[in-house]
Amino acid sequence: MKNIIDTTLAPKAIGTYSQGVILGDLILFSGQIGLNPETMTMDDHFEGQAKQILKNIDGLLESQGLNRDHIVKTTIFLKSLNDFDQLNNLYVDYFKAPYPARSCVEVSRLPKDALIEIEVIAHKNV
Repeated sequence: MKNIIDTTLAPKAIGTYSQGVILGDLILFSGQIGLNPETMTMDDHFEGQAKQILKNIDGLLESQGLNRDHIVKTTIFLKSLNDFDQLNNLYVDYFKAPYPARSCVEVSRLPKDALIEIEVIAHKNV
């Protein structure tokens, strides 16, 4: 049975999707862009958006009684791979080794013209 995540600790969905889906011990969170959950506005700069996304991910995890150590996979979508080094600098401050598995790709456009989107998969028994 799947359960749907609905929390105020992260931005509400801006489309026809859930904030996340729980399947047993596996939790699949929808991609996060840098929306502030209180104002639903977004910083214009990459670093501001990325930091807000990481806060949003923390909120999603917290809503399920989890933390960053439960993340097993991230998928990152960048508007420009020129931001890859800056992403890695932020990533090292957010995660500790051993790092989760990760994919990172450049895309032509993201919702609300965001510069970055990150989705995560977590497991309750990590």
